[in-house]
Amino acid sequence: MSAEASTSTSRKRVRDEDGDGFTRDDGGRTGKAARGLDGEAVPGVPGLTVVTDAVSPEDELALLAQVDNGEWMTSLKRRVQHYGYRYDYRSRKVAPESYLGELPEWSKQVMARLGAAGDGEFDQLIVNEYEPGQGISAHIDCKPCFAGVIVSVSLGSGAVMRFAKDDVVCDVWLPARSAVVLTGPARWEWSHSIAGRKSDKVGGVRIKRTRRVSLTFRTVRLAGSEPATGE
Repeated sequence: MSAEASTSTSRKRVRDEDGDGFTRDDGGRTGKAARGLDGEAVPGVPGLTVVTDAVSPEDELALLAQVDNGEWMTSLKRRVQHYGYRYDYRSRKVAPESYLGELPEWSKQVMARLGAAGDGEFDQLIVNEYEPGQGISAHIDCKPCFAGVIVSVSLGSGAVMRFAKDDVVCDVWLPARSAVVLTGPARWEWSHSIAGRKSDKVGGVRIKRTRRVSLTFRTVRLAGSEPATGE
């Protein structure tokens, strides 16, 4: 699979929340990304890859139906589901006693289709639901809690995800049915966030958001799971 990401990079100042100034880049193909994913490297953010059409439209509908059959947690501003291990947002850690069981079969099928976890390495899944206007603050996923490869699939709607490090900001358009892969510096050094707004402007075109569900696959590091900043 190949991917085309719309990105915008700025230094010393943050782009406006509308995401104006996006450009399309056809270069930077990675061939094989982390865990066998075919994707396209995002210029300016080492270790970041976007895979478009990671799942089919039919699979997207089936996955959303499976998700909606699950039990939602409503303690946050957005609804979430945890599988494998429960991440403690208050203490910001994953404890051995938080084990919930194996990942659901439907999620294993997603990983197999993506070629992302044929060795069964991912053992934690967080499902996040974002209604139009909802977002998530800038963060780096808990470093002691999770290993060095994170894969997140967008279902239902796209969104602009902002990556930032020091004075450099890069806005990346993640279309519906795409997967974003974080490895290396993108995983450990760059924060990522989604602005709470109802539309994004990509390539000069205003795109309204609808309900977006993300499936984020991670690998738990219990031995080093100590309190740390992360989502």
